[in-house]
Amino acid sequence: MKSSEQSFKEVDIAIGEVLLKGNLRLAEDPKGIVLFSHGSGSSRLSIRNNYVASLLFEQGFSSLLFDLLTTKEDLIFENRFDIELLTERLVKVTKWVMNYKKTKKMPIGYFGASTGAASALNAAAQMENVIKAVVSRGGRPDLAMPVLKSIKMPTLLIVGGKDDVVIGLNKKAKATIGGICELKIIEGASHLFSEAGKLEIVAKLTSEWFDKYLKKEAKTERYVYK
Repeated sequence: MKSSEQSFKEVDIAIGEVLLKGNLRLAEDPKGIVLFSHGSGSSRLSIRNNYVASLLFEQGFSSLLFDLLTTKEDLIFENRFDIELLTERLVKVTKWVMNYKKTKKMPIGYFGASTGAASALNAAAQMENVIKAVVSRGGRPDLAMPVLKSIKMPTLLIVGGKDDVVIGLNKKAKATIGGICELKIIEGASHLFSEAGKLEIVAKLTSEWFDKYLKKEAKTERYVYK
């Protein structure tokens, strides 16, 4: 890491008539940028996702944590589980990143948590020529089951060893995903990885995955943002 100080920038992301709030971390000479797709009821202020983003920054990765819904939209409970809507938002924010002057040359990866992993996988399937790698933390890939066979980019599924139901869902997803896919089960960890040291393991595995598969020289298709 060449810089000891994180560079934060609050950004407004215009999606049609909707304005989404984002927190952009810009690493010096970045290896790539990771877009975070948070779970239902969470936001860009997620303590866990920000912790992972901080450790990724130390390893040379930029990141964008953003609200998938506006404050008003988030008041409607059903919106939090509207995977189609959340996927659409992630795709459009990805296109914004691809055209934003400070990030447009960076290879892009997704980090999805809980239900946000479903949005990440759905969006990755739609943008297969752009997204270079995906990491899921305690994810619900079953909510993206129809697209899993078309997922060709390297995908890492991380699940807590105490999260029995989600382990089963991720094992099924691993057997279905069409590209490189690994499943890492963190012994002693629950769904939120709240136990001491467990989230650090998640961050380390995530960093190693993106370090391997987010290549700076990778060419990505660029979109005219509308």
